[in-house]
Amino acid sequence: MIPVAWSPPYAHPLPEGHRFPMAKYELIPEQLIYEGTCAPGDFFAPTPLTDEQVRVAHDAGYWEKLKGLQLSRAEERRTGFPLSAELVEREVLIMGGTLECARRALGGAGVALNVAGGTHHAFEDRGEGFCLLNDLALTAKLLLAEGAVKQVLVIDLDVHQGNGTAAMCADEARIFTFSMHGAANYPMHKERSDLDVPLPDGIADDAYLQLVRQHVPRLLDEVEPDLVLYQTGVDILETDKLGRLKVSRRGCLERDREVLGRCAAAGVPVVCAMGGGYSPDIRHIVDAHCGTFRVAADLWA
Repeated sequence: MIPVAWSPPYAHPLPEGHRFPMAKYELIPEQLIYEGTCAPGDFFAPTPLTDEQVRVAHDAGYWEKLKGLQLSRAEERRTGFPLSAELVEREVLIMGGTLECARRALGGAGVALNVAGGTHHAFEDRGEGFCLLNDLALTAKLLLAEGAVKQVLVIDLDVHQGNGTAAMCADEARIFTFSMHGAANYPMHKERSDLDVPLPDGIADDAYLQLVRQHVPRLLDEVEPDLVLYQTGVDILETDKLGRLKVSRRGCLERDREVLGRCAAAGVPVVCAMGGGYSPDIRHIVDAHCGTFRVAADLWA
């Protein structure tokens, strides 16, 4: 059994362009149960973070504006979503999902996955790029504040740089941020992670996987984390309409085997947050995300 956090899909009406990316949150659990990778009992409903927990990592003024639906039009446009109470409620639920996944991974499960999360573009005082709050930074800082961990490693392999995570964790030596992302892709202004590996457009399986194998084992050895937070975006796929890379579904699966296999071998608990995926065919997105769950289930069976 591997613990899986699942938050109900966003039910509030969305403009046409926003509906398709949200469909995966309903389809992935259905596929995992259908194929037998997960059982219904593996899924748990997260508990939303409290105001006090959110303020551990996020600016109190920004949080009050977000809760009160008082973002300016410019701030709302930057998030990419029309702001609503339902959207904020779901975001706080997703934050709780990643935190609970971390607690379960640390508590003996070894791995836990959130069918959401990876909201790495949110900054301390603003949202960006479909991210309102940052579950990676929040989880790391909350666990450090509690004394549950002493060192956290963020492995962000989404095609877009984890700019918000990098900025929010820049002054915290106990959180090491690693982002491997498209050099010419969003965001155009990059923040400074502890380690950034910019990728050229069109990079394919062999060169991409060589970089993963070059950096991940070394970071596990050098950082010696008590917990890995793994951003597992599948927008690296060659089919992705935003990614600009040429990584196959096999290559994406090998990436997950490398990262999760190294964590399992080292005995380091790991949390997977899903991140992006924008292939025009929803089946490619769902299959690639489910691949992460399949690898985790094999390694921690």
